[in-house]
Amino acid sequence: MMLLAAALAAMAGVQAADKAGAHWEYTGKAGTAHWAELEPDFSACKLGHAQSPVDIRHAKAGPPAPIDFSYTASGADIVNNGHTVQVNLADGGKVHLASGDYKLLQFHFHTPSEETVNGKHYPLVAHLVHRNAAGELAVVAVLFKQGKENAALKPLFAGLPAHAGDHHAVEGDVDLAALLPGDHHYYAYMGSLTTPPCSEGVHWQVLRQPVELSKAQLASFRKLYPMNARPVQPLNGRVVEVTG
Repeated sequence: MMLLAAALAAMAGVQAADKAGAHWEYTGKAGTAHWAELEPDFSACKLGHAQSPVDIRHAKAGPPAPIDFSYTASGADIVNNGHTVQVNLADGGKVHLASGDYKLLQFHFHTPSEETVNGKHYPLVAHLVHRNAAGELAVVAVLFKQGKENAALKPLFAGLPAHAGDHHAVEGDVDLAALLPGDHHYYAYMGSLTTPPCSEGVHWQVLRQPVELSKAQLASFRKLYPMNARPVQPLNGRVVEVTG
């Protein structure tokens, strides 16, 4: 239960590692290879057998289970939490998956994309984090490729908080429906948090169709975080399905 509470805190906007006093990074002595050594509750980062992210290849055809997105425009707070830029939503709506309904809590970014497709990283990924009534987590990943300016990102990336701990209210409401690609087919697998405590039992949905962002938008994020991606983890017999 303590690990679940830590996972929920981390995904809902409170970095569990910071709360516990453990400092972690993506490189160096506190980097990804050493997370499990930093805190007893981080043991899953090394010992877990269903870790995220993964390299997606040889996906198996799954059941036709489309994601029902019911996102709503919501007030939001954007925060630099020391590991990424995260947008916390007051009431962003929900998604319906085969396993039930999940409320949208927040979304945040990694560069390059943590997940890879046939070994390929995308320049950026947004992880849209949801939780159901039982406390289970579900993440929808939206991949980005470089191209034209992304209108949905414009009000967010125009004022990214520059320092860890900085945050401010987003001007106007945020509607994540505008960030989604037109094609909602997705890769699905069971995995974990991609940050400490690396808790497992997370439902992952990676949308197959990327959306675009401009070179300038990507540069504005990378100015704060040049690299904040965990390496891909072994599948250990897990099957990735493609469905939608």
